[in-house]
Amino acid sequence: MTARRGSPTARRRRLGAELRRLRDASGFTIEFVAERLECSASKISRIETGQIGASPRDVRDILTIYSSPQSEIESLVQVAREARQKGWWQSYGVVLTGAYVGFEAAADKIDTFEVVCVPGLLQTAEYARHLMLVGNPDMSQDEIESRISIRKQRQSLLTQDEPVDLRVVLDEAVLARLVGGAEVMRRQLERLATEAERPNVTIQVLPFRAGAHSGMEGAFCILRFAEEVDPDMTYVTMATGGVFQEKDDEMTRYSFIFDRLRETALSPEESVKLIIDRARELQ
Repeated sequence: MTARRGSPTARRRRLGAELRRLRDASGFTIEFVAERLECSASKISRIETGQIGASPRDVRDILTIYSSPQSEIESLVQVAREARQKGWWQSYGVVLTGAYVGFEAAADKIDTFEVVCVPGLLQTAEYARHLMLVGNPDMSQDEIESRISIRKQRQSLLTQDEPVDLRVVLDEAVLARLVGGAEVMRRQLERLATEAERPNVTIQVLPFRAGAHSGMEGAFCILRFAEEVDPDMTYVTMATGGVFQEKDDEMTRYSFIFDRLRETALSPEESVKLIIDRARELQ
């Protein structure tokens, strides 16, 4: 029961979901389990929702209460051990919140809609640097370079042995906005055209002429996971960070919006042609 691409964040979430399923099947309440373990009910709740990790001892004790078979206990204890390992992004400390990067690393497919800038997985270093300088004028040079290093490592998801399937819809405004000047933007557009050649990357442009569209509320990213025990989730971007949404009605809504955006956008072939034309205009 190991998470794809070795993400401890996804392992913790999956472990919590499995513990919740087993508790429900046993007919026990959170309060009952907490009393047996002599801990708070909030701790059990946070373990089950993946907000905190469970120690191998916690898992063994919980599953003993549920009278789980020994093979199942050993399997989930191992997941608990793996979930306590650090992801590569955690070494960057306060540079970013590891939750999104952890889920991204475990995702099987990613659908993203951007209205302002190129998604991080497709950014050049120069483009990313200018975004950071403008958005965070007080950020130190060392922190900027750390963030750029993170982006580069995240981008390996597109080229590794089992690459993530990435589908992107870009508002045409993303192509029109000159980030870092003509030369930086030209290289960024060329990068988009090159990445679109990968079999696992699809880029579509939502043209200005489309007018009002289903994504007017703003950017979002849908993370989809291969394992059924890992529910899909949507990350909605905000000025102060972002928020995860994973309720069934929320996922249905964002999946519907993304499908409508793809239908309204130019075809992948037309989109690449437009991107290349815009790059040539900047020469």
